[in-house]
Amino acid sequence: MSASRIEGTLTRQATGLEVRADGDNAVLSLSFSSETPYTRSTWFDEPWVEILGHKDSEVDLSRLNAGAPVLANHERYGGAAGSPLATIGVVEKAWIDDGIGRAEIRLSRRPELDGLVQDIRDGIVRNVSVGYQINERRLQRAREDAPDEYRVTRWTPHEISLVDIPADVTVGVGRSANFEVVPLPDEMPGALTTKGAVMAENNTPAKPEPNVDAIRQEAIAAERTRVAEINEAVRGLRLDQSFADDLVGKGVSADEARRQAIAKAAERGADQIRPPMGHVETLVDEVETRRAAVQEALLHRHNPGQHKLTDLGKRYAGLSLIETARDLLAERGVDIRGLSRDQIATRAMLTTGDFPYILANVASKTLRQAYEAAPQTFRPFCRQVTAPDFKTISRNALGDAPTLEKVNEHGEYKYGAMSEAREQYAVASYGKIVALTRQTIINDDLSAFTRLPEMFGRAAADLESDTVWGIITANAALADGVALFHANHGNLPSGAAISVAQLGVCRAAMRVQTGLDGRKINVTPRYLLVPAALETVAQQFTSQAYAASASSSINPFAGALQVLAEPRLDTASTTAWYLAADPSQIDTIEYAYLEGNQGVYLETKEGWEVDGVEFKARLDFGAKAIDHRGLVKGN
Repeated sequence: MSASRIEGTLTRQATGLEVRADGDNAVLSLSFSSETPYTRSTWFDEPWVEILGHKDSEVDLSRLNAGAPVLANHERYGGAAGSPLATIGVVEKAWIDDGIGRAEIRLSRRPELDGLVQDIRDGIVRNVSVGYQINERRLQRAREDAPDEYRVTRWTPHEISLVDIPADVTVGVGRSANFEVVPLPDEMPGALTTKGAVMAENNTPAKPEPNVDAIRQEAIAAERTRVAEINEAVRGLRLDQSFADDLVGKGVSADEARRQAIAKAAERGADQIRPPMGHVETLVDEVETRRAAVQEALLHRHNPGQHKLTDLGKRYAGLSLIETARDLLAERGVDIRGLSRDQIATRAMLTTGDFPYILANVASKTLRQAYEAAPQTFRPFCRQVTAPDFKTISRNALGDAPTLEKVNEHGEYKYGAMSEAREQYAVASYGKIVALTRQTIINDDLSAFTRLPEMFGRAAADLESDTVWGIITANAALADGVALFHANHGNLPSGAAISVAQLGVCRAAMRVQTGLDGRKINVTPRYLLVPAALETVAQQFTSQAYAASASSSINPFAGALQVLAEPRLDTASTTAWYLAADPSQIDTIEYAYLEGNQGVYLETKEGWEVDGVEFKARLDFGAKAIDHRGLVKGN
């Protein structure tokens, strides 16, 4: 789904009106939004699940708290009850309370609104809706057999309405599927230049300095939205593209274009815009099939050995990007006769969601495949967790748990104590943005959205490995102020090269580690961590295929230790080696991903600064050594 399809004004319904008198005005306390998921859809877009984020950083309440209007049924241009204005009240204040958007509004004292106030008091009018603008959203979960789930991470409510018929009467749950067009600056005289203007003593408005660049950028963005929505309306009714071009050239609004398109379609007769009785058209399935075929062909072109070509993708096999774009436009009913390569690329990126959607899927798939294929030797001896947010994570070491004691005959339980030394860390975000422009399509640069995402995926995996192995080699202090590997921790015996004797010394050091109450916790080493320079030597003392020494045919460590060779250890030392316990027995190093975002993932949006699509690779990751008892340094 392209970002342009969700731009404009959205609305959600809620309930929960509480009215009181404040002088001659009626003041209402209400709720207007929540984080409850809801499936949205339009005529031309595939359904998606939307969750409005309600963290302080996600909601911009500045417009509401600046005296935003209260409307009736989101009526923005017509007056209520004969009034020249649509406004029936004003927002006094708005705030977020435990994931719920709440507000106090004050209604107008106009006599024509007396009936409305009385209906509110009588519980007849009780439904509330909020109009808002999406500034940023994030794909939270992609699903094969259900709509994708998006979380709106930045949004701005700008009006609250009293409505008649909500989609749902539950507080903060109901929404309408009302998509309105953001007017161009020339449709809103003075809206961009007189905002916040003050009156001088002679009652003439002050003339603030206009921001020409801001006005120009907003006009461009609005025009792109208008063109895209006009094309979608015309395409959805299966009219000629020339009709859409004519509407665009005349400068009509998207709303007016929809009305004219519906009238034009009606002229052709109902049989031409509706399938005959008994026939069902699976338009969504056709779109999905076409997208899957193009995606398969592009992936095969990128890596024929990994991505096999089936009959589905053979239709698009061997086509360049511009040829693929031309075919997609034609199958969407766009008249491509006489269009240049530049015009083809521009229309493919702006007038249909097929091409950006396919490019995003191809990029995301190559990114994940590269990420998952990258070798990560730390995972066996480390513990993976999820973090709900970016706040500091505190962990007590499992080795500090108190001993269970026998309960006396009176059934009294004794209190135990946990160590005060808590290891702390937090998840951090890492990322990079790259733009796929129309020039890239014209030049047929497939690597722009295959090789680059591959490199992002590999870089993300390398960053995780660098972080975890850096904890081993840095040997930083834990919460007790002592280095991870230190004699005081009992995990740094006198060093020596790998041998049966030294392996025995290190294993014994791990087994005799004690907990908070001084008892032996009997930790067993499971992994032998070595630099690449010691991999062969390590295998000699862990494999049954080798003798432990020249004088013995018995290898006591055969099958007891798994060798994990990591070249990042070579950078610090080619002779240092380590033993690590199984993380299911005791904590070693813990690494965390942000909840719902395990590993690297890709976000896309249509670019405004560039003519094309922007890809953002993001990784939310953190790691920390939790307990020294599960690690021993051998040399």
